[in-house]
Amino acid sequence: MNKTRCAAVIGLTVILLAVIVYLNMLTGSVGLSAREVMAILTGEAADEMSRNIILSIRLPRILAALILGGALALSGYLLQTFFGNPIVGPFVLGISAGAKLTVALTLIVFVSHGVQMGAMSLVAAAFVGAMISMGFVLLFSVRVRSMGILVVCGIMISYICSAITDLTVTFAADSDIVNLHNWSLGSFSGMSLDDVYVMAVLTLICVIATCLLAKPIGVYRLGEAYAKSVGVNILLLRILLILISGMLAACVTAFAGPISFVGIAVPHLVKNLTKTTAPVIMIPGCFLMGSLVTLFADGIARSIFAPTEVSISSVTAVLLVPVVIAVMLGRRREGHT
Repeated sequence: MNKTRCAAVIGLTVILLAVIVYLNMLTGSVGLSAREVMAILTGEAADEMSRNIILSIRLPRILAALILGGALALSGYLLQTFFGNPIVGPFVLGISAGAKLTVALTLIVFVSHGVQMGAMSLVAAAFVGAMISMGFVLLFSVRVRSMGILVVCGIMISYICSAITDLTVTFAADSDIVNLHNWSLGSFSGMSLDDVYVMAVLTLICVIATCLLAKPIGVYRLGEAYAKSVGVNILLLRILLILISGMLAACVTAFAGPISFVGIAVPHLVKNLTKTTAPVIMIPGCFLMGSLVTLFADGIARSIFAPTEVSISSVTAVLLVPVVIAVMLGRRREGHT
């Protein structure tokens, strides 16, 4: 492992993150100057409208994109480790779609009865949906040895969950789905600092748990037989990988809706840039790169056609599908050599 190269990649990622955070503060349907933004952030006197734009709209949205983008990339890395397959992720395996289905059903059922849903309730609903989808994938994995077929099964699960969600939304009352449509496409709009606090706590717990598993994950990637020989509890490790990745994906889906391809592509970007698969580098690298890619995509989604906002999944698909295609072509070439 080239420590200098890894440090340079992570350092550059942090610098780019700071630049994009700064640009996202300035840009949007209402442009603000750097002096106005600094005055607001430092608590100096500022125009009330500009203050609300920064503190109530842009800052929560930026923080949410940073936290949830990192969570999604880390979830993808854990799933790729679990399955030993480079093209799996929460979106492809149907985990995001399962979480989307249970959140949509929960929102429609409870809102129609006049019950207000809190952030933790949505996260819990999303986690249940994520675990149900993952349960089906694991059930198929027992019978299917081909990873290609397993990925297809995950895609089919995703289509089924999406179809049920669409049917549910179609026959729901308009008053029950006011905000559900934009959420179902993937969006960071409407975030509050209270939402940011909840997602930050949940994500931090998952990140700490993942860091504690760095050594077992590194051994597991060398082979199941070798991991057993050095005392790694394979069953416990797999359960923890599924639970952590499911919670991360559920947290993202509950707050921002399904976001495509970040979980699949970002681990490969980190691996190709750092030239290592060591978990001690991949875990922080995936989180930081996921934050960078997601925040960049969100900036494009809300600014390119401002004041009209496009789905962030549309932007991430355009940006990251070429990465996934390159990975698949690279594996095919390796298979022929």
